[in-house]
Amino acid sequence: MTPAQGALDAQPSTAPLLVASQGAIRVLTLNRPSSLNSFTGAMHRHLLQALNDAAQDTQVRAVVLTGAGRGFCAGQDLSDPDMASPDGGAPDVAAVVERHYKPLALRVRSMPVPVIAAVNGVAAGAGANLALCCDFVVAAKSASFIQAFSKIGLVPDCGGTWLLPRLVGRARAMGLAMTGDKLPAAQAKEWGMIWEVSDEPLADAMAMAERLAAMPTKALVATRQLMRNAMQRGLEAHLNVE
Repeated sequence: MTPAQGALDAQPSTAPLLVASQGAIRVLTLNRPSSLNSFTGAMHRHLLQALNDAAQDTQVRAVVLTGAGRGFCAGQDLSDPDMASPDGGAPDVAAVVERHYKPLALRVRSMPVPVIAAVNGVAAGAGANLALCCDFVVAAKSASFIQAFSKIGLVPDCGGTWLLPRLVGRARAMGLAMTGDKLPAAQAKEWGMIWEVSDEPLADAMAMAERLAAMPTKALVATRQLMRNAMQRGLEAHLNVE
C-alpha cells in the first residue's frame, strides 16, 4: 500500500468525495464506485469546494484527481434528483451544465497549482472531459475515454468541444465526439491526448505530483497559461507576453 492509498483508506467510505493530503499534494477521489463515480449534485458540490480549498491552501503545491473502484468517472448520473426539472418535465440538462460543469471546468483550468488526473478505468462523457481539463493525465492500461454524448442526443460538455480539437486535431475530435467510440488509453497517448499509460496510474501520478511540487509553482502555472494561449496569438504578440 502506498502512503497516498493509506491516507485515502482513512476517509469515510460513504462520502461522495474523499480528500487526503500527502505532504504538499492534495488527493481528491471521486467516490461512487458502484456507479462508476458518476456525478451527482452532492459530488459536484464536494468536488468544487475541495478544489477551492486546495487553491486557497498555500501548503498545497499539486492536486491529484482520481476515482474509487474500477472506473474514473462515467459522467453525469441521469437519475440523480439534481437533474429534475422544476416543473416536473424532462431533465434540465442545460441547467445542470450551467450550475455544475461550467464552474467545475473553469476551476480545474484555473488552479494555481498543477493538477494531475490518475484515470484508473473508464472515463466517459463529462468524466472524460474532466480528466482532459487537468494539466496531465496518467491512465491505466485498461482505461478508456468515451465521448458518449451523441448516443443520448447531447453535445459534449465540461469543455469537451473546446479541448478535443486542441489536443487531437479537428478530424479526430470530430470522430470521437460524433461516433461516441471508445478510445483506449494507449491510443489516447499515441494521439497526444494524455501524458502517460501506466500499470499503476495513482502511484505514477503521485510521483509526478511530488516532482512538480518541488519545483517553482508560479513558473509552472505561467508556463501552462502560455501554452494554452499560444494558438490565440501571433508570434510577436506571444513573444511580448513571454
